[in-house]
Parts: sequence; C-alpha cells; structure tokens
Amino acid sequence: MRASANLLLISTLLIGKLVAERCPQICICDRIKYQVMCLNKNLTEVPVNIPQVTQRFDLRGNKIKVIPAGTFLPIPYLTHLNLQRCKVERIEEGAFRGLGRLVYLNLASNNIAFIYQESFDGLSSLRQLMLENNRIEEIMPGAFGQLGFLSFLNLARNSLVYLPDMVFQGLQLIKWINLSHNSLNVLANEAFGGLPTLRRLSLDYNELQFLPTDALSRLSGTNRLDLGHNPIAYIGEEAIEMASLKQLFLDNMALQDVSHRAFIKSPLLHTLDMHNNQLHVQQPLTEMAHLKKINLTGNPVLCTCYMRPFKEWAAKKRIHADVVCAGPVIFREEQLESLRPTDMKCKDHALEEKLLPSMPTVTRSPEEGAVKCPDGCTCSPDYQHGNCDHRNLLSIPKGFPSNTQLLDLRHNEFHSVPKDSFPGLRNLTSLHLQNCRIATLQPGAFQDLKSLVYLYLSNNDISSLDAAVFKGTTQLAYLYLDHNGFTQLPQGAFGFLTNLFALHLEHNSISRIPDNALSGMEKLHWLFLTGNHIAQVSPRALSHAKMLEKLHLDDNSLQEVPTRSLRGLPILSELKLSKNPIKYIKDDAFLPISSGAFTGLGPRIKSLYLEKNKMHGVPDFSGFTALEVINLNDIPFHCDCQLLPLRKWLDKLNLRVGATCASPAEVHGQKVKRITAFQSCPGWSTKKAKRTSSTKAKAKVSRSSNKRQRAGKRQMRASTKSKV
Repeated sequence: MRASANLLLISTLLIGKLVAERCPQICICDRIKYQVMCLNKNLTEVPVNIPQVTQRFDLRGNKIKVIPAGTFLPIPYLTHLNLQRCKVERIEEGAFRGLGRLVYLNLASNNIAFIYQESFDGLSSLRQLMLENNRIEEIMPGAFGQLGFLSFLNLARNSLVYLPDMVFQGLQLIKWINLSHNSLNVLANEAFGGLPTLRRLSLDYNELQFLPTDALSRLSGTNRLDLGHNPIAYIGEEAIEMASLKQLFLDNMALQDVSHRAFIKSPLLHTLDMHNNQLHVQQPLTEMAHLKKINLTGNPVLCTCYMRPFKEWAAKKRIHADVVCAGPVIFREEQLESLRPTDMKCKDHALEEKLLPSMPTVTRSPEEGAVKCPDGCTCSPDYQHGNCDHRNLLSIPKGFPSNTQLLDLRHNEFHSVPKDSFPGLRNLTSLHLQNCRIATLQPGAFQDLKSLVYLYLSNNDISSLDAAVFKGTTQLAYLYLDHNGFTQLPQGAFGFLTNLFALHLEHNSISRIPDNALSGMEKLHWLFLTGNHIAQVSPRALSHAKMLEKLHLDDNSLQEVPTRSLRGLPILSELKLSKNPIKYIKDDAFLPISSGAFTGLGPRIKSLYLEKNKMHGVPDFSGFTALEVINLNDIPFHCDCQLLPLRKWLDKLNLRVGATCASPAEVHGQKVKRITAFQSCPGWSTKKAKRTSSTKAKAKVSRSSNKRQRAGKRQMRASTKSKV
C-alpha cells in the first residue's frame, strides 16, 4: 500500500516536472488545472513546446494568421481551445486533426473569409463552435460534416449573403444556429435540410425581403425562430410551416400585412412578437389554438371597427394582446384591451386618414369585403396585398383591387413590362418584380403609380432604360436595379425621380460614371455601385447629388481615388473604396494619389473603407476628425520614412484600423503602429517620443542612484563588520 502511494507521488511529481519543463517562457502553465495561457503575446504561430497533458489552451489576442495542418497534434488531450482575436485568416486542411477530445473551439473576432470542406476535420467530439465576428462570405459544402456532436454554432456578424443546399449537413445533434447580423437575402430551399434536432434558429438582422418559406419548412423540430430586423413587408397564407414552433419573433421589420392564416401550419405557436412594424390592422388568428401572447406595440394600429374582431377574439381566447392605439384621435395611446368594442367605429374615414400623414390614401370598395383578383393570384381583402409569386406567368396580370398597396410578382417570366402595366393602382406603395427575366421596361411602364415608394427590379436582364420609364412615379424613394446587365449608367433615365432616396446598382457591368450621371436626383442620399467594373468617375459625375451621404464604390476597377468627383458632396459620411486596384508608387508608374485626395471631405467622413487595395502609401488623414470606422486591412504598406505621417496619425487615433506592413521584409506582417523603424526618421521627435526619451533618462538616473545607494549600504556593512 505504501509502495503504491509512493509510486503515485513519484508519477505526480514527474508529470508536474514535465509540465514545468515544457512550458514556454512567454506563457503561463497551470499544472493543477492542466491549462496554458498565452494571452496578448504577439505570437505569430502556435507555440510547439506545450505540455502534452494540457486540456485548456488560451491564445487570445495574438497574430496567428494561418493555422497549418497538424498544429495541435502534440497536445491531443485538449478539451478547450480559444483563438479569439488572433488575426486568423486561413485554416489549412487538417489544422485541428488529432483533437478528438476537443469540446469547445473559439475562433471569434478573426479575419476568416471562407470555411473549407476540411477546415474542421478531426473535431469529432466538438460541442460548441464560435465563429462570430469574422468576414465569412462562403461556407463550402461538407464543411461541418465531421461535427456530429456539435450543439451550438455561432456564425453571427459575418458577411454571408447566401446559404446553399445542405450547408449544415452533418450536424446531427445541433440545437442552436446563430446567423444574426449577416447580409443574408437568399436561402436555398434545402439550406436547413438534415437538422432534425435544431431547436433555435436566429436569422435576425439580415437582408431577407421575403420569408424563406421552403427553407424553414424543413425545420420540423425547431421551437424558436428569430426573424426580427429584416426588411420583410408582408407574410402570406401558410408562410411558416414549422410543426414544433412555439416562439416567433418578427419585430422591427417592415410588415404592412400579415395574413390571418400565416401561421396555421405552425399549430403549437404560443408567443408571437411583431412589435415595431407598420401594421394598421390585424385580423384575428382564429386557428391558432395554443397562442397565448401577441405583441403589436410600436405599430400604427387604428383601433376602429377593423380591429374589433381581433379584440373580441383575444378576449374570448384569453390571449394577452399588447396593442397601443395610434388612432383615432380619441383612442391615441390607449391600450386596445381597455376599449369597449361598441366604441370602435368606422364612421369617419376622413378622420381616420388624417391620423397618419405618411399613410397612402386608401380607396375603399363600395361593398365591404368584396374583392376582385386576377386568375392565378391571391388578394387579401383588408390588407391591400396582391400575391402572384411563382405562378409561371408570362404577362403581368391586370384587375387588382384599386386599394392594393403591396404587389408581389416575383419569379415569373414576363421578359417585358409594357406601357400602362398597372392601371388603376394609385395606392400601390411597394412593387416586387425580382427574378422575372425582364429585359425591357417600356416608356410609361409604371405610369399611374403615383404612390409608389419601393420598386424592386433585382436579378433581371435589364441593360438599358428609356428616359420615360419612370414618368409618373414621383414618390419613388427606393429603386433596386442590382444584379442586372447594365454596362453603363442609364443617363437621363432618373430625371423624373426627384424624390429618390436610395439607388441600388450593385453587381452590374458598369465601367464608368459620366458627367451629370445623377441629373434630377437632387434628393439622393444613398448610391450603391459595389461589384461593377468602374474604372473612371468623371469630375462632375455626382455633382447633382448634393445630399449624398453613402457612396459605395467597392469591388470595382478604380486605380485612383475620384478626388474631383468627391469634392462636390458636402454631407458625404460613408465612403467605400475597398477591393479596388488603387495604387501609390513613387516612381510614377501609376497615377499617384495626391496628398489632397480627400480634400474637403475629412471633417465629415464617419466611415471610410479602403481595405484590399494595392497602395503602398496613403494621403494625409489628419483632417479626418469625425471618423467612427476606418478599415486599412490588406493594404501592402511600405513602412519607410515616407509613411511617418500615417504612423503619427495612428498614434493619435483611438480606432482599430488594421494597417500592417508588407515591406521591407524585416517588418512584414507587423502593425504599422507597433514597429520601431520610424524612430530613426527625420521628424520623429513627437511629444510621445520626447516623453519616451524623458522617461528613459529618468529611469537611467534612477538606476544610477539605486546603484550608488546599494554601494553605500555595502560599504557601511563592511565598515560595521571591521569595527566588530
């Protein structure tokens, strides 16, 4: 017994000695908890001499851009690995092989753009995977195929736009997938296929314009769905088919219409949150037997006879309905529950229409409830909504009710929109014509649409526009022409759009922006031209858009900042020039960016994006005093004395900029703000440098003084001993 105890003691001491011997000097090793911490040590690679028995490894705040294959093979007992804020850009195939015991992996707040098929091979026991706050644009099929025990996947705050079929295949035990704060606008029908255990799905804060009904219908076991903060305007019949759904969040959207049969294929729903939308009326959801709570606060609800059925239904079923009346005037700010049904009348329509000035005027049918609708389409009687989505229509149907406010004609094959295609629809505010293979818009196509605010023409084949196409649409504020076939800006076509607020022309093939391109658009605030082939912006191209606040020219072919074009934009606050071949080379091989490239803009710019350009230097940024966001990632800076002004400016800036040196070789990959090479440059003697020199001098004096004091003490002790 005593021998066994001694053997155990010896083994423990040997393991402790091994831990101590193998611990890197720069890290802290806890031999009791089998934990190693290497926080904020500027490490560029994972240390190799980590104790083999380590179970928890914390590497937060380092500079490990690449995780090579087999990196963690020497430490196979890891259960927790934290690589947050490590500048990770690439995970090589087999990087985590050998970590069959790992249950927690944190890769949040890095620069990962792609998830490859073999990125997570070997993590057969992983339970939680944190990938939020990266730059993930694409997930390859099979990327999660090895993660059969994963229960939580966090992909929030990335750059995902599209989810392909079976993208999460292999997650057999997943409970929660968080996709909040991305840019998702398209989900393949089988995007969530093969996820029988998923209980919660977070899709809030994305760019979904329509409910992905087919994709969501695959989630038979999900009981909570977060869809808030998406620009969805309406929800039709049987829109959500999720057999186990209990909690549904549709808050802070653009909802104008929710069908009373929208959720009948989700029979277990008990909590429905639709606060902060644009609903004026809601019909009772009579077929929802389990519904217990519905939140409609923050909607412009009119507590007239049209809301009486909802009130009576909620009272009878004992449903807690949180509704605050926006009108009529006598009921404003009153709780719907506190009103008597007999007081909810509809006698004075004129008064009702005065309540919300932004509401389009509604022409009511003489016969209440009588609704006409074209064959093959569905029309909602009280919500002014027509739906012809995915009906294989070859021509635009006519005969919609005159009070229609929202018309969905997506996914048909019209090829052309003839003149006067929407007769009598003077109340129409939102028109959806995406994915209709439209090549031609004839003059007068949208005439009579005097109330039209939103026009969606994305994902068609339009390459040119006649000047009279938008005649009559004087209230149009949001125009979507992205993903079409434009090779040049349709000059003169926007002359009638005097109230246009936002123009989307992303992902076309436009090569230049000529002078006076935005003529007539004096009220334009947002212009999106991402993903074209723009190489030139003429000096007066933007001169008519004096109200422009956002300008996105990223992912184009600009070789210089369009300086003269930007000078005429007095309130521009967000400028994106990322992913352009903008260059600055001192031998004048390319047209350089002058020191005044942003002359006059600095004090107003709040967001400036210049990442992934090819500049070796940058202009004077000293005038940019209002910056809240600046991105200088992936720019090949040459860190010599000519970059000293940037270095000085960065020293004063309390923002993350991402600026790193590409050359000379000895400082490659290091932060511009951290290298010491600038200290030998003429003009380095900043206050900071002086303070540093002063501090060093004081320290030197202090050390000398301490030496003298210690020498004096030794002399006194020696003198005392000799006397004794």
